[in-house]
Amino acid sequence: MVRAAVLPAVGAPLEIAEIDLPDPGPGQVRIRLAAAGVCHSDLSLSNGTMRVPVPAVLGHEGAGTVVAVGEGVTHVSPGAFVILNWAPSCGTCHACTLGEVWLCANALNGAADVYAHRASDGSDLHPGLNVAAFAEETVVSASCVLPLPEGIPLTDAALLGCAVLTGYGAIHHSARVREGETVAVFGVGGVGLSTLQSARIAGATTIVAVDVSPEKEELARAAGATDYVVASENTAREIRALTGRQGVDVAVECVGRAVTIRTAWESTRRGGRTTVVGIGGKDQQVTFNALELFHWGRTLSGCVYGNSDPAKDVPVLAEHVRAGRLDLGALVTERIALEGIPAAFENMVAGKGGRALVVF
Repeated sequence: MVRAAVLPAVGAPLEIAEIDLPDPGPGQVRIRLAAAGVCHSDLSLSNGTMRVPVPAVLGHEGAGTVVAVGEGVTHVSPGAFVILNWAPSCGTCHACTLGEVWLCANALNGAADVYAHRASDGSDLHPGLNVAAFAEETVVSASCVLPLPEGIPLTDAALLGCAVLTGYGAIHHSARVREGETVAVFGVGGVGLSTLQSARIAGATTIVAVDVSPEKEELARAAGATDYVVASENTAREIRALTGRQGVDVAVECVGRAVTIRTAWESTRRGGRTTVVGIGGKDQQVTFNALELFHWGRTLSGCVYGNSDPAKDVPVLAEHVRAGRLDLGALVTERIALEGIPAAFENMVAGKGGRALVVF
């Protein structure tokens, strides 16, 4: 038996409970978690903004050590350090055949599986976004397991599984920021901080961080922001003032709110690019008129998982970490136990801190 944070129903408080995990079957791997990041997507799953079968063990950003492998698993073995990939590509759907593995139609099929049971009553449990990282141990499909490159601290490596892949991919794959361009990042949480570091790595010059909290300025500047703007109705005007009244080349929205998406779009220059990373609810409606779309010539695009291929991008990120260009530890503002996850959710809602990391 292992301890886990269980979501009994949508909108219900998380419960710390003991669960029974099976031995890994064919094509499966059992992992002892070293750490799991608390992502805004976990909050969205718990409150119903995103839907998964419940009861479930949430948590999708994790790293740990292989305990056992099932029949047919050859790319990892017991004792290996690994990262969890919550959105594995099937390789055969239309998106995968186009090379757009981040849009795989079958990536989340495993979330409907029964992967474990409550120890108290034997009731079924689902694995959240495939990997159920809010637990001391988990059993996952081998396709959800990536070997951890050498030289990366195991605990901090958990962040590579979502926040860093998303932020890095938003800059390098979606917006395709070029050296010398200007960038604005809306939302200074775990993904926003990763995006700021990635903009710096890409060679952006002016890097503007935007957040509702004045207290996040130090975090943002440490990650690479050259300027900091406290969000208000004048945000777009302030950003244009910082860029010769032109607006930035690229804006990355990491919040998922209609007003923030609209402001990010208005903050870019004529012909600029806005990438939306934040996950908002269906009630968040963004409107544009036909004339302004024509006149400004801007591009607005969604970005799923950083438009990344984890198998290809994790080794690249690891090299940035080893070279000192990417600081994983700087993204973490709180290290907590399983019991601290509800408070971490509350901090997200209140706009406090960067990434909270559950350390086992």
